[in-house]
Amino acid sequence: MHLVELDVGVLVAGGGMAGVCAALSAARNGVRTLLVQDRSRLGGNASSEIRMHIVGADSHGSRAGWREGGLIEEIRLDDAAGNPHRAWELFDLLLYDKCAREPNLTLKLDTTVYAVELDGQRIARVWARCDKTETTYVIRAAVYCDCTGDSRLALEAGAEFREGREPRTTYDEPLALKDGDPHSQGSSILFTARKHDHAMPYTAPPWAREITENDLLFRSISSKSYEYGYWWIELGGMRDVIRDNEELRFELLRIVLGVWNWIKNSGQRPNSANWALETIGMIPGKRESRRLTGDHVQTQHDLTGGWRERDDGVSIGGWAFDEHPPKGFDAWDQPPFMSRPIEEPYNLALEALYSRNVTNLMMAGRNISNSHVAFTSTRVMATCACTGQAIGTAAAMCVEQGLAPRELRRSSMAELQQRLLRDDQSIRGVVNEDSADLAREAHVVASSALDGADPEHVIDGEVRDVPGEWRHRWGAELGPKGAWIELRWDAPRRISRVQITFDSGFHRELTLSASDSVTKRMVRGPQPETVRDYVLSARTPAGERVLAEVSGNHQRLRRHAFEPTLATSIRLHVRATNGAKEARVFEMRCYA
Repeated sequence: MHLVELDVGVLVAGGGMAGVCAALSAARNGVRTLLVQDRSRLGGNASSEIRMHIVGADSHGSRAGWREGGLIEEIRLDDAAGNPHRAWELFDLLLYDKCAREPNLTLKLDTTVYAVELDGQRIARVWARCDKTETTYVIRAAVYCDCTGDSRLALEAGAEFREGREPRTTYDEPLALKDGDPHSQGSSILFTARKHDHAMPYTAPPWAREITENDLLFRSISSKSYEYGYWWIELGGMRDVIRDNEELRFELLRIVLGVWNWIKNSGQRPNSANWALETIGMIPGKRESRRLTGDHVQTQHDLTGGWRERDDGVSIGGWAFDEHPPKGFDAWDQPPFMSRPIEEPYNLALEALYSRNVTNLMMAGRNISNSHVAFTSTRVMATCACTGQAIGTAAAMCVEQGLAPRELRRSSMAELQQRLLRDDQSIRGVVNEDSADLAREAHVVASSALDGADPEHVIDGEVRDVPGEWRHRWGAELGPKGAWIELRWDAPRRISRVQITFDSGFHRELTLSASDSVTKRMVRGPQPETVRDYVLSARTPAGERVLAEVSGNHQRLRRHAFEPTLATSIRLHVRATNGAKEARVFEMRCYA
């Protein structure tokens, strides 16, 4: 093996949605970052290898207005605009493109972390290998981020972790089992299928499982369409989902092919005659394995209101407590899930995102510091992505300030939250108080405003509205000349950066899904509420100066940098949207 030594500020292990967002966030915050992924593509359970749709705090759109912001929103918007036909391999490529564009980010695919050297309670070096290139990497970083799901990096570092389901007495959680057990949620294999214009016969291999009506007693197979497989084809909760993965793959494939055989040949779904399998996952998508232990272990109580008592929120979640029977598909006499809705979105704590006993180790994704009950909500991928953005930003600040994550939590919590808000991360109860934001000092005027959609809303510090309200947005009818909003100062301000947060339709679900019924709830293209064409200009002592002119925008957060300019006003002139009749803007910020 060829030996290569790498020195970076931040190492991120694991290239699922948490790892991608962690790496992008650290790199965009100015720190040299290395992302190591053991597969040939990024995205984890959201990649073309598994094809699970990304869900989160808006609960498949049932909690309107609570789609996540930040990096996961940027990714969703790019995917919807550039991949309206829902090609999963293009989603893989989108994530690769995001990483490839970052000058501070180095990506190593097909590369696995396998060993760690400690210096006391601190990681000193990490070993990773890529057999495809016959290369071993020795990696030194200031901060290490485990986004592997199975906690491979943390395991090698000796980080404390937990498995299984705690007894009720551990955290006094009403949803916990009375006695607890070592079991977990299982893994799934999905498939996709397509309808053809002629009959497509199917013969199952002899090793496929025979499926009976009994197996489907609590597991519905719609007779309307068959394009997307079933998350309830699940096994592994009674076994070791890591070490038994190969056997679980075989058993899950047996069920997938058996279920398809039932659809095609049982006589119960005659309208399936023209349908044929198109893709079958060959990698079980894992739900649960190890949960690392942080300074704080989040529990049911945190997610149902206790978060309000903490000051270290860094991202949001809101998926229901979503428990699955450990026997999975073999629990034929039980529903495949038990859901307990959470009344409102919650914050996730920074203290649950760094290790209790390894001082320079952080984590994001399904392996964060949770009880099993809390895990059943935080495990979904949009929530994982937001924890990734949080630790990437925190890790970058640790490098900048020469701090360990625990020290950062004690000394710079408010600064971290403000930096996350600047990057469109949602944190409940935290508003823009950035002292460097010159827009907060401005007087705001506009060409017009809808009732209640006042111009001053763009500097009120919040960037989210629930449907039917205009409490934090400026909105105005688009006339023949568009509409404009302007920040004015009593004296000139030196400005070199402006950022704008547009409306991107948070009231609607948005994710890449192979399900036609889920996709019908979305707009697969630029979101109609988003401003498409606009001009940004400044009033200077020498007259008006155009700072930026944009056509074809589909993003929510836009940033513009230019030569420092003395300005008494900054005007945003909206010329067109992607379909809406109104101009809609949540926030404007200005920096020297």
